[in-house]
Amino acid sequence: MSFEMWAEKYRPKHLDDMVDQKEIVERLKSFAKARNVPHCIFAGPPGTGKTTAAMCLARDLYDDSYREHLMELNASDERGIDVVRETIKTFARSRSIGEIPFKIMILDEADNMTTDAQQALRRTMEKYTESCRFIMCANYSGKIIEPIQSRCAPFRFSFLPKEEHDKYICKIAQKENVTLLPDGLEAIYEVCGGDMRRAMNTIQSAASMNKPVDSKLIYAVTGHANPMDVQKMLVTAVNGDFLDARKQLRDMLQKYGVPGSDIIRQIHSEIFRTKEIPEPLKIKLVGYVGETDFRLMEGSDDEVQLSALLAKMVQAGYELKH
Repeated sequence: MSFEMWAEKYRPKHLDDMVDQKEIVERLKSFAKARNVPHCIFAGPPGTGKTTAAMCLARDLYDDSYREHLMELNASDERGIDVVRETIKTFARSRSIGEIPFKIMILDEADNMTTDAQQALRRTMEKYTESCRFIMCANYSGKIIEPIQSRCAPFRFSFLPKEEHDKYICKIAQKENVTLLPDGLEAIYEVCGGDMRRAMNTIQSAASMNKPVDSKLIYAVTGHANPMDVQKMLVTAVNGDFLDARKQLRDMLQKYGVPGSDIIRQIHSEIFRTKEIPEPLKIKLVGYVGETDFRLMEGSDDEVQLSALLAKMVQAGYELKH
């Protein structure tokens, strides 16, 4: 089964089915009950249910015929002014047939629309409010121009808490007859951090191996380094063994095939979790990690920069001891 089919199978169909986001769901349910919806901005990180919430609201408003009253556009693909003038305007100005007099336009990835397109959209939203309501889904609401933001009711989505995340993943594993071990469940949250779409993709990839899903399998299918390996490398460097720490780094890069940008994020996380590193040293190391991350983003060589970071860690550990 493809990921799209898997995701559709377990995607909530109505607002009552949604996991967490309780305040948002209550507000949307009140809109559905009143049969009236304002223009909305759904903002938050990826995989937190923004598009799903919009689809659930449409289902609760129009029942099974919701597809006739709904149009969904991915604004990251169709983001120019011509789309606003033609596709969006044509849909927005025609009235809906039925007891609810307006249709719904969902603009996914709306923060990727050009400024010109957003300026054109502002007037369209104002002119055709009676016949069409807009729901704009964005990872970064700050990239949407102020005039549009002031016309919309804001909804802030957040990553799922661990308890809700684990409960939902266990439910999927049970229905799909996947043997999910406790350390595998921990690893999924470690890798995905509450991004439910990514978590579903991860467990599906792991399940396709036809083995019990443990942490080792999760790290293998996601190309994510084991946190214990990263911690061990940090402690080795801080204790002054540069060559051994560098060997562990190279083993990780080859074993997991992890890009430097991902390793640096894991190093950043593990610095705070590693009890063997004293507090004053953590402050220094975080500064070094920030510098290295900037250089990697500028296009520097992964192995060279990460080796230089380990060298600085060795030096910082030596200075603290003496």
